[in-house]
Amino acid sequence: MTDNEHEIEQPDERVPKRVIGTPAPGTSMLGTAETEEVERDVPGVTLQDEAKARKAEKIVALCFTITFLAAIAFIISYVVFQVGSPEATGTSTFALGTSLTVAILGLAVGIVIWVRQIMPKYSLVQERHTMASEEDDREVVSDTFVQGANESGFVKRKLLRRTLLLAAAPLGLVPLVLLRDLDNSKMPGAKFNKTLRHTVWGGTTKEGKPLRLVVEGTGQPIRAADFNSPGGILSVVPEGYEHDLNALAKATLILIKFRPEEIKGGTNRNWTHDGIVAYSKICTHVGCPAALYEQNTHHILCPCHQSTFDAADGAKVIFGPAARPLPQLPITVDAEGYLIAKGDFPVPPGPSYWERGDAEAEARSKGGQA
Repeated sequence: MTDNEHEIEQPDERVPKRVIGTPAPGTSMLGTAETEEVERDVPGVTLQDEAKARKAEKIVALCFTITFLAAIAFIISYVVFQVGSPEATGTSTFALGTSLTVAILGLAVGIVIWVRQIMPKYSLVQERHTMASEEDDREVVSDTFVQGANESGFVKRKLLRRTLLLAAAPLGLVPLVLLRDLDNSKMPGAKFNKTLRHTVWGGTTKEGKPLRLVVEGTGQPIRAADFNSPGGILSVVPEGYEHDLNALAKATLILIKFRPEEIKGGTNRNWTHDGIVAYSKICTHVGCPAALYEQNTHHILCPCHQSTFDAADGAKVIFGPAARPLPQLPITVDAEGYLIAKGDFPVPPGPSYWERGDAEAEARSKGGQA
């Protein structure tokens, strides 16, 4: 046995190491045997200056990196900024919109710069042929695709390829994150929905006393004895919340004074005081202020879409698109004779969709409006 027979044969060349985002060694972008890179015979080809192309490559890579970071920020914003109030919803919307805009814009700018400043420029005229594809045509398409991939620099320019894949990865997760909202029991909006079912009328003052009804605009409390003209109407708000727009969006009321014989069965008499009835001012259609009152017919009219409610009969709907009555607020008077709230509305005020699917609200509606 000679010395040469003890020697281990060494390969002439090292096996190339595969990089993430590139074809396996020996194969092309289409998964077939790798073809030699050849220049396409196209007249009028203008190649990009290599120095400028490298500079553009770095700019494109920066854009793709920004897209990656913005997409991650979108997912983080969806988790961090929960929607439990109108302010929180605004913050969440701003964060989600800004991050998604930056992500898509970064990807778009990067691709435009890639095409305009890295890829060669030329014009192609394609003649019309029969739609049936022959084997030779498929080979041509394959060669053209591989050639185009080589010309784009996707294989050659590793920085572009890697940052593009980096940018695309979190963007693919964005729809999955948004699909989570299809589960109503888990989506953050469900928490926000519950906050709309209650108003400040269910609370008390700092001294622990029930909230007084005060005139909207002046903040003056109302004595029942002073509001004694049948047919009168007042727009009132909760004491201490005269300038809280979020609270007033749900808690604003209209007070109407009736003669005892004018009140019908739909109105809960236990929630009235001396013929004074309090209804939500927020229309149950889309939330417009329903404050136009016709004294002779006792009709409350919403000016937005002409929903009409019978104030003498529990504010039930008699015309228009509104789906349910204006909720009635239980009221009474305190020791000084001022009108106060006995508690919150039995059902959510405002548009009907806030209460859909809520069994508790439905039960309160049946027990409170009867």
